[in-house]
Amino acid sequence: MTEQHVASPARKASACGGEPVVEVQHLSRRFRRKVALDGVSLTVPKGMVFGLVGENGAGKTTLIKILLGLLAPSEGQVRVFGLDPVADPVGVLSRIGYLSEDRDMPGWMRLDEYMRYTQAFYPGWDEAYAEELRQTFNLDSRAKLRTLSRGEKAKAGLLGALAYRPDLLLLDEPSSGLDPVVRRDILSAIIRTVADEGRTVIFSSHLLDEVERVADYVAMVSAGKLVMSAPMDELKATHHRLTLRLAEPTVQAPALDGMLSAEGGGREWTIVCDGQLEALRASATRIGAMIVESSSPSLEEIFVARVGQRKQLSLAGEG
Repeated sequence: MTEQHVASPARKASACGGEPVVEVQHLSRRFRRKVALDGVSLTVPKGMVFGLVGENGAGKTTLIKILLGLLAPSEGQVRVFGLDPVADPVGVLSRIGYLSEDRDMPGWMRLDEYMRYTQAFYPGWDEAYAEELRQTFNLDSRAKLRTLSRGEKAKAGLLGALAYRPDLLLLDEPSSGLDPVVRRDILSAIIRTVADEGRTVIFSSHLLDEVERVADYVAMVSAGKLVMSAPMDELKATHHRLTLRLAEPTVQAPALDGMLSAEGGGREWTIVCDGQLEALRASATRIGAMIVESSSPSLEEIFVARVGQRKQLSLAGEG
């Protein structure tokens, strides 16, 4: 665990028991010739902040739309609260709060009108909580939605998604294009929601630093495929950034066990690798190298190393 990762005992405890909120098995989705998702399987336990990371176009938004029942799988099975979101949209959507990347809201409404409008669809709407969020986000209840800044629209959308206390919060790139202060406010609201009430959040983002800060669990997606899915603590504990010093200079990266990526040249190389540190030390000794520095890579470094390795393997297979 890094200092940037905000952990919560309440979240960890609630994530350990009960039925999964989301189960995806061998999910594929095609749009004519384009394969948006290819054989994805993952499980999201209750009470967890689940980060879905990948580059733009990786398939994150497609997966979220399938969880909402807006798209049907081409192959595979999806269950949300044990229900098929396409066959039972009312049973699923009544328990989900959703914030889309484009913040699609009726611009002609004032914020207070938008809150009343949204409230009409959800019997569980908590007026006191909605007002608390409005004040926390410093939003003017009389302001027209079309006059709000990008950051204010994101906050208004999140208010609407949170105020009826849904069991599952789906956020598609919730802080894309926002300034750091607004991103911090939104992430703080997400953390508080889950930590205080044991509910579940799935959010997609290509900003891996913010995922690293708040997520309990991470799924990495690249070109529609699931690259890796693991608890954040486990991911950080089993990946290492090592600086190796070799006895003799080389133009090729040393063949260290578990190596995912390498940079450098001559006698000194920096390697991102997967494995237990003691086993990696033994591997370094076998190839005549000395580990002169060891540190924990960022989530972004792990993602780039794993996606880069996958692309190299894919190209090798095509050759």
